[in-house]
Amino acid sequence: MPRQLVLIGIGTGNPEHLTVEGINALERADVLFVPTKGEEKAALAAVRREIVARYRTRPLNTIEFALPVRDTANVDYKAGVVGWHAEISAQYAAMIGAMGPDETGALLVWGDPGLYDSTLRILDCVRGEGIAFSMKVVPGITALQALTAAFAIPLNTIGNPVTITTGRKLLHGWPDGADSVVVMLDGQKSFAKLDSEGLHIWWGAYVGMEQQMLIEGPLADVAEKIALARDHARAEHGWIMDVYLLRRV
Repeated sequence: MPRQLVLIGIGTGNPEHLTVEGINALERADVLFVPTKGEEKAALAAVRREIVARYRTRPLNTIEFALPVRDTANVDYKAGVVGWHAEISAQYAAMIGAMGPDETGALLVWGDPGLYDSTLRILDCVRGEGIAFSMKVVPGITALQALTAAFAIPLNTIGNPVTITTGRKLLHGWPDGADSVVVMLDGQKSFAKLDSEGLHIWWGAYVGMEQQMLIEGPLADVAEKIALARDHARAEHGWIMDVYLLRRV
């Protein structure tokens, strides 16, 4: 059989988010690839090590590697991301190419590999470079699931769709026809720039982790509180992962 790569969704920071399927996939892996560069990646790498220590029953060959840093000064956002992904693709190509022909490599992917994560796109680039491998994806708990579970609320209202977007997109205004909007990757605190009338927010940071933070209420009442809490948490921990649900009420 050709070398295989398995992407295991690990949830939002709580090792207990790992599914039984994920545990079994980790047990079968011959090598684990772990990104480590930067404060945020170091914290996420520590969670990955905890997962291995908790669930792996035998020694595991672990290869830690430093991810390149995306050039955020590039005025063309998409071009900057494409160039960054090309650098990561070259790293993956070298690591996967060094695997034995019948080995299984694993990547522990934050959240779920299919939702606002670029690993699958990057691995498509690796295949385009002529590196042969099969691929399996083990789904994980998403930030959306962790957030709504933490607040014990449904994601959607009856019979209505949910829009999933980014802070970058939300800066252009409320999505047309939207009832409930989940916002991810919002380093610009775009919620504070919206017309808050009639909007309710459920905001969470480090959801599922020991340092979990939750704030909810009418956006007009809590936007400043969330912004201050976010800035304080980022300064204290050196990194932050947050997600929020906005809903018209």
